[in-house]
Amino acid sequence: METNSQWIDIDTADGKFGAYLSLPRGGKGPGIVLLQEIFGVNQHIRNVADQYAADGYVVIAPDLFWRHGARIELGYDEAGWKRAVELMQATDFATAQQDIAATLKVLRGLDAVGSAKVASLGYCFGGRLSYHTAANGLVDAAVAYYGGGIQNALDRAPEIKVPLLMHFGAADSHIPQEAVKSIAETFDSNEQVEIHVYEGAEHGFNCNHRASYQQRASAQAHGHSLVFLGELL
Repeated sequence: METNSQWIDIDTADGKFGAYLSLPRGGKGPGIVLLQEIFGVNQHIRNVADQYAADGYVVIAPDLFWRHGARIELGYDEAGWKRAVELMQATDFATAQQDIAATLKVLRGLDAVGSAKVASLGYCFGGRLSYHTAANGLVDAAVAYYGGGIQNALDRAPEIKVPLLMHFGAADSHIPQEAVKSIAETFDSNEQVEIHVYEGAEHGFNCNHRASYQQRASAQAHGHSLVFLGELL
């Protein structure tokens, strides 16, 4: 997997924060802002960035927890989960959206992206953020993996004007199937919204660093995402 990755700085009114940038071997391509889980821009998220860069995209993953410490990386043990939940609860949602907007401005300004389109792609906490990024009209398309809390923001559904792809696990212990059903019903008449539910898949099924990883669901979801992004960007 040949990519060129590095950490870069992004300026905001509150200061600078880091973002992991991964370029495709060809050096140019459509852009993806990759939105982290509650465990920070850890090895898994960097691997995902490199994976999509290998698929031909310019990927940038902003460190959304930077106000609580630069480049916080957490694992999936009990201590990691405890700290991750604390960080999520301490993160102001509106401020995170501002940081994503700043990241997208940098992404669109890269020579590697040029006039190409950009998408948001998020997991868990980042999946919910990707949904809101689409509602805010900041991207040309959006992908959300097991976005917890989307069911509580369905009042924003009419604001979704771009194609949106959502992935859920049928055995997700964090997102009730009733929530997935309410999301599906809300977007039933919106032909730009695509939802996939994977049998037997738990929360975090895409992360091969976690016990909940399910190879089949992960592969299928990645395939659906590549087709979706390939057609739109």
